[in-house]
Formats: sequence, structure tokens, C-alpha cells
Amino acid sequence: MTPRITLEDVSKAAGVSKSTASLVVRGSSRIPESTAAKVRDAMDQLGYVYNRSAANLRQSRSMTIGLVVTEIINPYFAELAMAVDEITHDAGYTIFIGYSRDLADRQHEIIASMIERQVDGLLLLPAPDTDPQKLAKQVNAAGVPLALLARRFPGFDYVGSNNVKGATLLGEHLAALGCRSVAFLGGRSASSLTEREEGLRKSLEPNGCEVWSSDELRSPITPEGGSDAVSRLFDLGRLPDAIIAYNDIVAQGIYDEMRRRGLEPGRDIAVASFDDTRIAAGQVPPLTSVAGFPQQVGAKGAEMLMTRLADGNADIPTQLALIQPQLKIRSSTATWRTRT
Repeated sequence: MTPRITLEDVSKAAGVSKSTASLVVRGSSRIPESTAAKVRDAMDQLGYVYNRSAANLRQSRSMTIGLVVTEIINPYFAELAMAVDEITHDAGYTIFIGYSRDLADRQHEIIASMIERQVDGLLLLPAPDTDPQKLAKQVNAAGVPLALLARRFPGFDYVGSNNVKGATLLGEHLAALGCRSVAFLGGRSASSLTEREEGLRKSLEPNGCEVWSSDELRSPITPEGGSDAVSRLFDLGRLPDAIIAYNDIVAQGIYDEMRRRGLEPGRDIAVASFDDTRIAAGQVPPLTSVAGFPQQVGAKGAEMLMTRLADGNADIPTQLALIQPQLKIRSSTATWRTRT
């Protein structure tokens, strides 16, 4: 009886490691084409056929990953999801995507559904009112590793932008322009909002600039939310030197409402934001925004999860990565001048 050809036989014939041969047979694009060609030639010569179903059974894996984000209309989330897909696809995984709409109950149901379908791991951009203990209980009971993206709380792997640093860069820019009052609008209670406010206060208040940020200025992360938030600000009779939106989506609504009231962004009030999606550069005037690099956040989060899966979700220290932001200065602040 002819011995069965194994992947180890293929790797030896090709002169590569077994892990490299495994990536090639799973279609990973990370392996140089010259190396992949050697592996494929060895497979042809030896008559090796990769049995994906058998491999998955041996690994007790479904080779699927669950990704839960708020929604896909925001370009930030779209770019993040594409980066996750690229990394997981290269590792031989298929992703299931769910949209929580920033509702914790809906998020819980989506995660439960993904666990029922035996996903090997989860990536989550958590809803602002997520109960960390409930989430931990849900995933730990199923033994499914989870990494958080963009918003965080203790006890989970996390990757996101360094919001404090990004907001500090923005605050220093506005202080240098001579702003004496800044309103921070939009968003809901979450680590990202708290961190951004911290950075703004850290950079603005020592320079004698007031930071207006309160519950009445919070809003859904939508253009309508931004419009409502700035309306409440103006209805209070407050006209700041600068308005900072929670993100570019919120800034859209702020632009619209300012114009409805006869105010021009960048001329009458400086306007800035976070995320630096394609929305920012496309505004008129172009919007100053802190780049949070969602592609890097998504890719690093997926790599963290792959590390957990490679180690069998072993009890390794919590992983943490902060992506360094960059301030993109545009006309919405650069053309503003102190009111006389």
C-alpha cells in the first residue's frame, strides 16, 4: 500500500518549513510567488491534494471569524473591515460581519449568533453602553477569543488609535491659532470620547482656552447627531472660536447646521474632527482632522486574534496596541482668524 503523502512531505520536497507550505496550500498571499511556486511544484510531483475539511476537523476549527462593528456607512468602519478581511483571508479564514448600530442588546444577539455558528474568534468595535462583565461571560463560556477595536475596557486584547495624543496635537494647533473657547460635540460615552476630551483639555486649558464638553452636547454618531448637537450649543447662546466634532460623520451635520444659521465653517468658526476619512478632505472647506488609520487598526486587531488562535487561546498576557495618529491641517482651521 502506497504511503499517504503528507504536507510535511511537500515541505521537505520544496525546501520550506511546514508552516510555509501550509500557508501556500491555504492560498495566502503573504508568501513570495517564487516560494509558492516551489510548493505547488512539489505538490504536483508528489500528487498531494489538500483536504480542507479534514484539516479543519483536526484543528477543531471552523476557520471563520466574527467581526462586529457599528455600521458600514461610516468610511472609517468600512476601511477597518476591509483590512480585517485581508488579514483573515490570507490566514485561510472567512469572516462573518454583523452591525450593532451601537446598540448593546443587538450586539449581544449578534455575538451569540456567531458563537452558535462556531466562529473561532471575534473582533468587536463595542457599543458605547456595552456591559464588559456580560461580554466577558458570553465569550469565556464559549471559549472564543475576542479583541476589541477602537473602543476599549479592561480585560480584553485591544487595538485603537492613541486618542489622547491625537487630541493633544489638535488642541495644540487650535491654541496656536489663538482660540479662546472650543466646543467638543457629538459622540456618546465611550473610551474614545473620554480619551479625546482628555487630550483636548490637556493641550488647551493650560493655554487659557476653555473646553466646552457636557452631556447636552453629546449625540448619535451621525450627520443628524452633529446638526442637533450644534443646534443645542447655539440655542444656549454660545458661539465658540472652534468646534471639534467627535468624528468626520458628525462634522458633516455641523457644517450643514452652521450654514443654515448663516455661519461659514473655517471663517466664522474653526471646525475640526477625528478619523480623517475621505469625508474630511471632500468637505468645503476641507476639514482639519486627526487621522486614526483604520486600516492599521483593523490589520493589527486581526493579527492579535491570529496570535491567540495560533496559541490555542492560551493564557497569555492581554495584548495592547496604540496606533499613532497624525494631524491633517486643512482650510477649516487654517483660514480662521481671531474675532475682533
